[in-house]
Amino acid sequence: MRRTQSRESMSQRLSRVREAAKQRKKERFTALFHLLTVEALEAAFLSLSRKAAAGVDGIRWMDYAGNMKNNITDLHRRLHQGSYRAQPGRRHYIPKADGKQRPLGIASLEDKIVQYALVKILNAVYENDFMGSHTGSDPGEASTMHWTHWPQGWYALT
Repeated sequence: MRRTQSRESMSQRLSRVREAAKQRKKERFTALFHLLTVEALEAAFLSLSRKAAAGVDGIRWMDYAGNMKNNITDLHRRLHQGSYRAQPGRRHYIPKADGKQRPLGIASLEDKIVQYALVKILNAVYENDFMGSHTGSDPGEASTMHWTHWPQGWYALT
């Protein structure tokens, strides 16, 4: 059974959160979990790379997509019942040109789905705090070495 709130699209809900964060900069947002809907999880899944290697759980995108509706509904149920547990990631090392190795964490497919959905929700809250106050990578931009200035006056080389 669908709840009344699901009649409103995820993008509309995130726009409302974004606007509230913009207008009430000092407010703490403590009730965002309801935004982690089946729709948000589906959008997160569809945003993942279809060609990516299998996660630590051995599940590939196409395997999960074969029964996407049921898989996402089950993931949503486990999240909201509190029974979902993230799987420990696997550490893999990629060689760098200078002979050193770069660590890479391999997550399960469902962990990636949850992480991506949460990023979308948290971006709606925090993007206004950083817009116009940084010189860094925005979504879709290449990340290069640059200085970042946060409103608190901190600087970081990223």
